[in-house]
Amino acid sequence: MSTPFAVQKIGHAVVYVSDLERSKRFYTEVLGFKVSDVYPGTMMPGGMVFLRCNGDHHCLALVGDRAPDAGPDKSLHHLAFELATLDEVFRARDHLKAHGAKLTYEGRRRAGCQVSVEFLDPDGHHLELYWGVDQIGADGRSRPWEEWRQTMTLEDAVRIAPVGQDTTLHDAALRARLEAGTDRP
Repeated sequence: MSTPFAVQKIGHAVVYVSDLERSKRFYTEVLGFKVSDVYPGTMMPGGMVFLRCNGDHHCLALVGDRAPDAGPDKSLHHLAFELATLDEVFRARDHLKAHGAKLTYEGRRRAGCQVSVEFLDPDGHHLELYWGVDQIGADGRSRPWEEWRQTMTLEDAVRIAPVGQDTTLHDAALRARLEAGTDRP
């Protein structure tokens, strides 16, 4: 059985930590990660730190507060897998829906500006398939928050793109669906 998309790599992991500052110091001072962005507690309960070890905006993110329904042993927030094209994110959404996966989010996130579809695996793990995560250059600067364009649908992610992100759909059938205003294949 083949899928209409191909996972390129494990893109990032997001984990809960008991002490956000302590963990941030460990990952930066002991392991050499760099901080790309930080969410205050008003944006994410407990705060969030986005860390990088390469050009991707983040390969690891730390969340300083466990979900209210999570037990003390829960440390994984989600795993994310990178896709090669924006078209593949649309195909992945269709494929996941057709296979009865429970979708939890679709659109563009804030820090990193990746376009994604998020869902649960059979054991309830939160997973993300994404494209277009911001790259951090040699200057170490990430996109300013004023340029973030969070959206709640893939269609809006195409229509409301941040500066420099080319959201052209190359598949004519996907473009036609977007123009027709339907999310059905």
